[in-house]
Amino acid sequence: MVKFSKQFEGQLIPEWKEAFVDYRQLKKDFKNIQFLNNNNSNDTKNQNSSVPNSIISSLRNYSPFGHHQNGEHVPPIQVHRKLGSSYDTELLEQFAETGAIKEFFACLDQQLNKVNKFYRTKENEFMERGNSLRKQMDILIQLKFAFQDQQGSIDKEYHSISCTFSNEEDSVRNREDPEEETEEISTDEIQFSDSCRADEVGEPTQVKREEEKLRTLSGRVINCQGKNLRINIPLTTPLRTFSAITYLVREDLINQSRKFSIGAGKVHINQTKLRHSEKMIKRGFIELYKGLEYLKLYRNLNMLAFMKILKKFDKVTSKQVLPIYLKVVESSYFNSSDKVIKLSDEVEELFVRNFAGDDRKKASKYLRPSHRHKESHSVTFFIGLFGGCFLALLTGYVVMAHLSGLYKPEQDSLYMETVYPVLGLIFLHFFLYGCNIVAWRKTRINYSFIFELVPTKELTYRDIFLVCTMAMTTVVGTMLLHLTLLTKGYSYAQLQHIPGLLILVFLLMLLCPFNVIYRSTRYRFLCTIRNIIFSPLYKVVMQDFFVADQLCSQVPMLRNLEYVACYYISGSYKTLDYGYCTRKNYYKDLAYAVSFLPYYWRAMQCARRWFDEGERSHLVNLGKYVSAMLAAGAKVAYEKDGSSNVGWLCVVIFSTAATVYQLYWDFVRDWGLLQFNSNNPLLRNELMLRNKAIYYFSMGLNVILRLAWLQTVVHSTLQGVDSRVTTLFLAALEVIRRGLWNFFRLEHEQLNNAGKFRAVNIVPLPFHEVDEED
Repeated sequence: MVKFSKQFEGQLIPEWKEAFVDYRQLKKDFKNIQFLNNNNSNDTKNQNSSVPNSIISSLRNYSPFGHHQNGEHVPPIQVHRKLGSSYDTELLEQFAETGAIKEFFACLDQQLNKVNKFYRTKENEFMERGNSLRKQMDILIQLKFAFQDQQGSIDKEYHSISCTFSNEEDSVRNREDPEEETEEISTDEIQFSDSCRADEVGEPTQVKREEEKLRTLSGRVINCQGKNLRINIPLTTPLRTFSAITYLVREDLINQSRKFSIGAGKVHINQTKLRHSEKMIKRGFIELYKGLEYLKLYRNLNMLAFMKILKKFDKVTSKQVLPIYLKVVESSYFNSSDKVIKLSDEVEELFVRNFAGDDRKKASKYLRPSHRHKESHSVTFFIGLFGGCFLALLTGYVVMAHLSGLYKPEQDSLYMETVYPVLGLIFLHFFLYGCNIVAWRKTRINYSFIFELVPTKELTYRDIFLVCTMAMTTVVGTMLLHLTLLTKGYSYAQLQHIPGLLILVFLLMLLCPFNVIYRSTRYRFLCTIRNIIFSPLYKVVMQDFFVADQLCSQVPMLRNLEYVACYYISGSYKTLDYGYCTRKNYYKDLAYAVSFLPYYWRAMQCARRWFDEGERSHLVNLGKYVSAMLAAGAKVAYEKDGSSNVGWLCVVIFSTAATVYQLYWDFVRDWGLLQFNSNNPLLRNELMLRNKAIYYFSMGLNVILRLAWLQTVVHSTLQGVDSRVTTLFLAALEVIRRGLWNFFRLEHEQLNNAGKFRAVNIVPLPFHEVDEED
């Protein structure tokens, strides 16, 4: 049975971790009481008391005023409520361990006050956000009605629609340029009812500060009953940016033509902007509902923590403290306030009515996505079946390859430069991700929350192992078939299409549009790859930079994939001209580009995060990937001309600097280790694993695997084995190192929210009030 402390820590919201009850500290204080109580019990047993226990118990229950205390029971504690809704516990009964118990209740009061304060703050924030969303929804409804009226009466009553719109671009860094001119565009004005008032668009100050960091589409200022409202659509994607630019150009042309036909200031309301506004408000409702559910979870977990620790206290001290203190906890603000429940019901009603067509089942898919059903035993069966087939086929392939001398160092044998190493590295990485999920689940690391995975669509470790075993069985079976045909007398030219067809099959499966083979996961993966490739243009989320880090460990795979693409696209497989792609200058330049491309993507993500958040640590992280690009470039240049001493020296210098930089970032920033003031030497105070030796071993292994680049300058290979086998082996070691890195990176994220990601995203709202001067 899992201890409550493990369950409690596994369900914590990383961003709110410090606001939860410090259950570890309470347990530590409680253990001090338990230790003192056990010592006092042993001392009492060793004493030879001449007074019977019955007399002692009767004296304890006797009152000097002639009444037994049983008739007027005095509670052991009394909890006082002070000004500011803070609580303070007073001990009314003399305890044997008075000092330790006072310290315990002082800590308990501090935790209760902390929880109440945080809950009240978050509740007020969500209430303000809910009010803003209600007002935004009212404005959107009025705009929709006005748009429908405009569509029906634009030709007959065009003169009744008149309004002014202006353009404005908000700076991400929250700076204003006084020299920047505001472009005035004449547009249609729509008459609204009295319900559309400027004071209905107020938003919390904190939300405004968050939204000011987002670059927005040129704002539209609507004069509504004498009040000015601006429509701001954040340019968060390249497509939205391109659409905004084309829309402004098209609108400007329309306005110019209407100046001569109808008059200035006459344009239609843009339906695209209304649709974007509706999407923003819809996402705002979803995020608000999610935040309210997190706040409910926060309340329930803390209530359970108070109950558990008080039960332990009563069990050790034999005092009836639980009903007294628990009554105070139940009546405290965080547990007695019903504002969150009412707001949650109201948000659900609004969402059902406005975004789900009064269909609660449809709305629940957005607001309360259900978890996947329990895995069938058939999945486990097929994992074992395909796993056994893979091992059997791999054994047969190794024996046959050894007997045929396939991997001996021969200049004309280029069998390894095919798709098989590419697929092997990909599915090895995928398998290690499944192992990461198993380890995260065992240690109660909430990876689903950190990655913001949809419960109904996320892959479990069983799904991952099933895909890996099936894929690797297919790959090794194809390799064995390929080798068998070679040994039977078929030439290389007759069999070159087999590897190409294999990779084409996997590529078609990845891009398959039909709802088969985990389509939602494949779609999300492709979207993540798109975000990585265009990383400066997309806001960086946890999934994006995590996958980009994985690509940094797959540089050998990408270079091999580049060779395969050149080999088949150029038609070299027909003539078995293996050296065609390596002789061309453009291939050499492309090899250099592929070597540093993952580091470039990651560097651009760091630049975007610095641009959005303004933290210098992202610039320091960017420097790490720049050093990695320089090291990769030096390696490629040295491979072109291996006899150059200058090239060898550049590889050593750049690779050493990059390795030191990367090791520091791995241990200190990504893993949160090497804290010299920590209670755990060279680690950190909080650890998910009890065995500290695992951390020290992992640190040492990470150092060794980071030094794999030495093979480039030493030119060491496995004795009697082709050099490409050695390269594949080192590439596999780097993938294994990345799998090890993944666990400790998410452990640090769970404990300390290292990435500074929010539990509830602040969704910018489209309608904003502006002053008359603006």
